[in-house]
Amino acid sequence: MDFKQLYPHFIEEFDDKPKEACGVFGMIAPGEEVARLAFFGLYALQHRGQESCGIATFDNSNVFIHKDVGMVSQVFDEKNLSKLKGDIVVGHTRYSTTGSNNVCNAQPVLVSHKDKKIALAHNGNLVNANLLRESLIKNGYSFESTTDSEVMAKLIVQELDKGNDLTTAIKTTFSQCKGAYSIVIGTNDYLIAIRDPDGVRPLCIGNTSSGKYVIASESCALDIIGAAFVRDVAPGEIIFINRQQKLNSNLFVSSIKPHHCIFELIYFSRPDSTFKGLSIYHFRKELGRQLAREAPVKADYVISVPDSGTPAAIGFAEESKLPFGEALIKNRYIGRTFIQPSQMLRELGIRLKLNPIRDIIAGKKIVVVDDSIVRGNTSRKIVRLLKDSGAKEVHMRISSPPVQWPCFYGIDIDSREQLIAAKSNSIDEITKFIEADSLKYISHEGMIKSTSLQREIFCTACFSGEYPIEIPPELEGAKLRYEQAASN
Repeated sequence: MDFKQLYPHFIEEFDDKPKEACGVFGMIAPGEEVARLAFFGLYALQHRGQESCGIATFDNSNVFIHKDVGMVSQVFDEKNLSKLKGDIVVGHTRYSTTGSNNVCNAQPVLVSHKDKKIALAHNGNLVNANLLRESLIKNGYSFESTTDSEVMAKLIVQELDKGNDLTTAIKTTFSQCKGAYSIVIGTNDYLIAIRDPDGVRPLCIGNTSSGKYVIASESCALDIIGAAFVRDVAPGEIIFINRQQKLNSNLFVSSIKPHHCIFELIYFSRPDSTFKGLSIYHFRKELGRQLAREAPVKADYVISVPDSGTPAAIGFAEESKLPFGEALIKNRYIGRTFIQPSQMLRELGIRLKLNPIRDIIAGKKIVVVDDSIVRGNTSRKIVRLLKDSGAKEVHMRISSPPVQWPCFYGIDIDSREQLIAAKSNSIDEITKFIEADSLKYISHEGMIKSTSLQREIFCTACFSGEYPIEIPPELEGAKLRYEQAASN
């Protein structure tokens, strides 16, 4: 059990960002050390989930798997990596959005049908998982985990039990699934990639210098193993790749209407990844530039809340013709300590994670640029930290619109009760709560303008309340619904 499980309220005090679901990685590469390559791929995707991780490999008829609670560097070592033999690999790093953080919920999910083994890794959230799960239970299928990922894996087995071949089973399974899912599947013979018809979560294809295919959540995972980005997996696309590197692609829906999660670009994706040819780093800088145009302020310095707020802060500084200063130094290891927090540590709060450089701050009017405000607790602590360090004024600028609505597609915000912008009637109230001298958000229109892409291709539900995939009313606040059902 890690620190966050032991002391969730302590971590929450200074961990006020939305959490993404997962990162997925897959590769089919005869002659390569695929488990080791997957290890490095997952390392690059660690930002997408730090609760648990796993790798499954296929060596013809044999399958090997290792998964556990913890980060990639904690779960894997030379000893267990050497046992993961084979030339097909599926990897996963998880943050829980359906089901709690237990080892039984770690992925990949491994299921069997006769002599066929299937390992499934999933990023996203199904909105009809409850109905599908109930149907499977009625048909005699049991569950070892409390995730919607196992629901999909068991649906595939059910279709195989009906006598369908693997291609038909996969198509039939995902034609029943509603919600967000970017999937990598390994079998004895294939590497398979599937993306939901709305394309909510990212998934891309790469190719190594020796012509071996790679599937990953983000292009940064391709870069780390020396693979070149080929293209995104299209919304509604199923891809089968065999050991001869023959790629077979088709759509399992008659039409698609993409709704890519715009929060992926604003916060979740690594800045060295790309989206539709758009550099995430440069997009975030443009958000900062647009924010400076919309909400200028007279100040001495622009600083960021590291690390995700830094590109926007640089853009804001450049557009405002103000100096950018690195005034908050981040301790990147605080989340992994096992030391029990004393009252003294609780009182230190945000100082455990961010330490100010006083000679930049003292006596100055400071603009602080961050990518989002969720509960508001961390923003308030940052403002207090800067003022305690002698800041004359603290002006908060946020490079996304107010987060007012929960996400049911793979972000760990399933209730409006968690959102300060949903509970407060005005920005003035939020400004007062965080104790800033001023607070401004980028406009919805300015956010879209910064992408240079069409509004229609994005999901902006967390800002607008416009959900592209219908949400059953019982889903609100239902992250742990399967655990609750089991205990009743």
